[in-house]
Amino acid sequence: MKVFGIAGHSGMGKTTLLERLVPELASRGLRVSLIKHSHKSIDIDRPGKDSYRLREAGCNEVVLLGNERWALMHELRGEPEPSVEYLLGRLQPCDLVLIEGFKQGDFPKLEVWRASQERATLWPDWPNIVGIASDTPPEAGEAAHPARLALHDLHAIADFVLQHAQPL
Repeated sequence: MKVFGIAGHSGMGKTTLLERLVPELASRGLRVSLIKHSHKSIDIDRPGKDSYRLREAGCNEVVLLGNERWALMHELRGEPEPSVEYLLGRLQPCDLVLIEGFKQGDFPKLEVWRASQERATLWPDWPNIVGIASDTPPEAGEAAHPARLALHDLHAIADFVLQHAQPL
């Protein structure tokens, strides 16, 4: 398995890019998985459902199995968030794991950046950003590092991801 990160401020279009990138990578015969880190509290379960009630009763983990998918829900209950390495170890084998978030993670990342959002790039403050996918060309005299890609050029972005993905 190899890993590659997608980074950027909220509202820059990371998920939109991933929605387009995953099918492009899959069309190349790759099996792709994803780890998404959120700073918000998430819940994939609903109050009143059996699995929700059992989690609330104190289960540390609940596996929910249906006829189309299964999910493992792990309650942190005050424990620190697990590392990206820990989470990677929980995934089934695949060709590529895309990681959204985990800004301090030691893996290569592509930053999604839109000038219209009027925010500074994360690069150079975030470690391991090897490229920026943007809806605007670099300005004259702008630092050549990291590599710049056109946000609309999905083929080039997929090539870049595969070229820079890091083995586990």
